[in-house]
Amino acid sequence: MLSLENITVQVGARKLVDNISAVFHPGKMNLIIGPNGSGKSTLIKAISKQLDFKGTVRYDKKPLADLAYHELARFRAVLSQHTEVAFPLKVWEVVMMGRYPHFSTQPGPSDKQAVEEAMHYFDVTPMADRDYTTLSGGEKQRVNFARVLAQIWYSSPGQMRYLLLDEPLTFLDVNFQYQFMHKLQQLEQKNDLVMVGVIHDLNLAARFADSLLLLHDGKVLTQGTAQHVLTKENIKQAFQIEPEIIPHKDSFYISF
Repeated sequence: MLSLENITVQVGARKLVDNISAVFHPGKMNLIIGPNGSGKSTLIKAISKQLDFKGTVRYDKKPLADLAYHELARFRAVLSQHTEVAFPLKVWEVVMMGRYPHFSTQPGPSDKQAVEEAMHYFDVTPMADRDYTTLSGGEKQRVNFARVLAQIWYSSPGQMRYLLLDEPLTFLDVNFQYQFMHKLQQLEQKNDLVMVGVIHDLNLAARFADSLLLLHDGKVLTQGTAQHVLTKENIKQAFQIEPEIIPHKDSFYISF
């Protein structure tokens, strides 16, 4: 599991993340939601060791402070909001970047297999030889899904894998958003994978999340199941808008 204890990120006098504690379990869709400026992306950056913070993050039982970057990269993959590739690399070369932590000079057969399988999983194999810089925003995002998944493609005995996703649905059409969430659902069934993602769409959160963490002004407003978190009162307090909760089968929709 991935555990956070009293995580605080402060810039000057302002606390971007304020004393957040949470536990993210494997085999579940753990999603972080909240309005702009609530600290969602900052929290992802803190727990992925991209910025300094106060508090303790533990990957399983290992404190993040004790993990070197090269060691962490072998079992923790991060999809950031903005991924830039300045050189005209082919798509398969971009996906292969995910395997860099696992070899020193040249990729081995297992690295090539991971790339091929991850590309197939996210339906980007037909783009393998295209110039990455010529792709649309949505196509680039799908390639980056394959890249981060290739990084942690293989299970290792006694080692959990961690997938951190910061607004992964950016640039995607609605059909690809649902395809991606369904593919994440398939991945979450692996009991050695801890998945934590930031999304904006509350209806997608209601549809797919097993566990939600709702942030407001850098603090935890509430956490739990979608039914517990996505209430009229919580949504109004966090987003400053009155919602309508519409029951639908075994879930619900949110209308504004």
